[in-house]
Amino acid sequence: MLRTEQLHVYYGGIHALKGIDIKIDQGQIVCLIGANGAGKTTTFKAIVGLVRPQSGAVYFLDREITRLNTHTIIQQGIAVSPEGRRIFENLTVMENLELGAYNRTFTEFNKGVEWVFSIFPRLSERQTQSAGRLSGGEQQMLAFARALISKPKLILLDEPSLGLAPLMVEEVFNAIDQINSEGTTILLIEQNAVAALSISHYGYVIETGEVILEGPGRELLRDDRVRKAYLGEG
Repeated sequence: MLRTEQLHVYYGGIHALKGIDIKIDQGQIVCLIGANGAGKTTTFKAIVGLVRPQSGAVYFLDREITRLNTHTIIQQGIAVSPEGRRIFENLTVMENLELGAYNRTFTEFNKGVEWVFSIFPRLSERQTQSAGRLSGGEQQMLAFARALISKPKLILLDEPSLGLAPLMVEEVFNAIDQINSEGTTILLIEQNAVAALSISHYGYVIETGEVILEGPGRELLRDDRVRKAYLGEG
């Protein structure tokens, strides 16, 4: 469904991505794990056109999208839930969802609302509440739901567990698993290696802008190098 080929990105004199190759097949959860500054979010931004690679290419459904504008890429069927949630705090839960459905018909929007409320019933209870008054976990649910409301073919989730209490992390990852089981392909960018690899079909470990390790999620979870670097073992 999506692949990158030898992505190189520079920020001034800093070589942020050094030939990133990743691949996501339809129906998969694929995760990118790595420490802060490893290049995970830069990879995310390069895929959706928020930064321009100096070289390399991004393909979605066998079409090159490397030089397309971000709004055009989103219209191809990619949705984004960014790091930091980026919800509109002065708007209600429902108004945030409406903004996520700008390219949907009224009927499609209503069906989408039913779907995301079935996944996140807490949002249904708070649909007229200002988003800024939600808890951190509820705001993350809203950011996720806003991306889902457009019924994307592929959704990119950037650090969905960041800053959340352990019980809320579990709830968010259960939702990711459920959404995938219903047919949505997911690229997950995450520091929580255990949670991400436990639900991912495939994973990539990024360090200083390079993929240093890849493989099925649960195999990576058992890898001594991953356990030492990210789980504090050994």
